[in-house]
Amino acid sequence: MLSCEGLTLTEEEKKLFAEYNPLGVSLFARNFKSKQQAKNLIDEIRETIGRDDVLIAVDEEGGRVSRLANAGFPVYTSAETLGSIVEICSCWHAVLISKNLRSLGINVNYAPVVDKKTNPQSEVLTSRCFSADEEEIESRAGIMAETYIDNGICPCIKHIPGHFSTLNDPHLSVPETELSRWEIEKKTAYLHSFSKFPLAMTSHILLKSFDAEYPATQSPKVISELIRGYLEFDGFLLSDAIDMHALKGTIAERASLSIRAGVDAVCCCSGRIKDLTAVCGERCFMTEKSLQRYANIKKVIHNKPKCVDVKNIELQYKEKIGSILNVKCSYDATEVLHQMLKKGESL
Repeated sequence: MLSCEGLTLTEEEKKLFAEYNPLGVSLFARNFKSKQQAKNLIDEIRETIGRDDVLIAVDEEGGRVSRLANAGFPVYTSAETLGSIVEICSCWHAVLISKNLRSLGINVNYAPVVDKKTNPQSEVLTSRCFSADEEEIESRAGIMAETYIDNGICPCIKHIPGHFSTLNDPHLSVPETELSRWEIEKKTAYLHSFSKFPLAMTSHILLKSFDAEYPATQSPKVISELIRGYLEFDGFLLSDAIDMHALKGTIAERASLSIRAGVDAVCCCSGRIKDLTAVCGERCFMTEKSLQRYANIKKVIHNKPKCVDVKNIELQYKEKIGSILNVKCSYDATEVLHQMLKKGESL
């Protein structure tokens, strides 16, 4: 999954996309200015790559992670708020966001977040988690993911295996835990319920009892023994952004290590042409098994949305959340990292 720098594709980006035929493109707040501009950019990406099954993805969780706000779309509530009110609101939330995504041609949403709310001081996860209660996460994230699928949007379950109670922001440094394998399995057992979904994203956490050297994204042990093994996730496994400072080495080395560890594809999110070129230069083609998993994603994005009364759903949704005060937090880790990279910090 590649990315782009601005509001339109540069000639260099067009040439790269056309030559290497990427799985898709992740878009961020920097790529949006208006609804028409956003639609034009997405049409341009799809036309340049030349496939109708190109994945166009965003992080549109709600709350402080709302990439489409720059394009003039409403900001819906956070997962934390949804976790505190009736379950049906998580369904309505996905219906409303799906409508906006489809109107632009976006077919993948990097949501819902299934991390447990274990550390209220965690800046990177503040307000992005449904609950500390596993059953609440399973029910709300589950109904949200199912609703996205019903509306032709492929949800991406994130993050597996989670971030536990660490305070480290993987955008800036590697989060790690000393928990034993038994403790990790016990704390992640609830993630079994998400094994049926077609797409999930890794976390860059160092699970020392599994692998003392490589974070989960780059660890064959974590991927084969915990994610594919214990948690039985056999869907398409996507890396979290390999631009994050939790991973070491050049951007090309990060991509190669992640693919060799067992992820099906990597996300390169910096938008820098030199990073995109380096990742493409690794020629990390999907395996036969990855292509089979990708086929399940394609089934979802070609779903015909269910007919629902969107206006009535929006009224009910606003009525339910109207009295809820959302946690205010302006910290956007992805954009912080992007600005750092623009200033010339190396990968």
